Amino acid sequence: MTHAGKRIWIIGASSGIGAALARELAGQGARLVLSARDAEALTQLAGDCGGAEVIPLDLAERATLDAAVLRIEAGGPLDALICTAALYDPARVAELDPEKTAALVQVNVTGTLLVAQSAPRLLRDGGQLVLFGSVAGYIGLPKGQAYSATKAAIINLAETLRVEYAPRIDVRLVCPGFVRTRLTDKNDFSMPAIIEPEAAAREIAKGMSGRGFEIHFPKRFTYALKLLRLLPYPLALRLTARLAG
Repeated sequence: MTHAGKRIWIIGASSGIGAALARELAGQGARLVLSARDAEALTQLAGDCGGAEVIPLDLAERATLDAAVLRIEAGGPLDALICTAALYDPARVAELDPEKTAALVQVNVTGTLLVAQSAPRLLRDGGQLVLFGSVAGYIGLPKGQAYSATKAAIINLAETLRVEYAPRIDVRLVCPGFVRTRLTDKNDFSMPAIIEPEAAAREIAKGMSGRGFEIHFPKRFTYALKLLRLLPYPLALRLTARLAG
């Protein structure tokens, strides 16, 4: 099953997974609306995506999201609304910059929540709301505290909305492992099972065509973290302490 003819809005499309997903869905014949802060990058990407519509916005600025929602609504119902946008600033708690952390929470949590809130007025019956968590949200991991906490919040939000919006809206949760992007370029540690954005995009597009709630990859890594999450705290925390060391 492809996404041919579907009208899909991708927020966070200017680079990384969002850009790769735009190219993947456009290659399957989707009609895309692309949003992010970087208007120039979006315009270049739109040229690779069959002349996709470009609507710049910043999830830290509520007014830009509200204006984008009005434009999307005027163009007719969406088949899918995908929010990949996120900030990442790896550091231990004692080293966190308060302003950067506040901005990270504003975009990753509040911004995503506002996008989710707009979904019922934008999506057709049976349309998909696709939210991006992360395996970093499965369990607290070293040096990713603020980011991991926001992704845990998105996992919780998606679980809630899966029930609250059913059956009219099909809520999906994407939890990637390590993907080679400008965000993971900030990491100073070895990233197991890291994959390219194009591979991630294929997994997401395939998962959206399936019936499962969560789309997670690569499986050889994500299942290991799922198992860690199921362990009793004394054992799980002992293992995460080794990662910190």
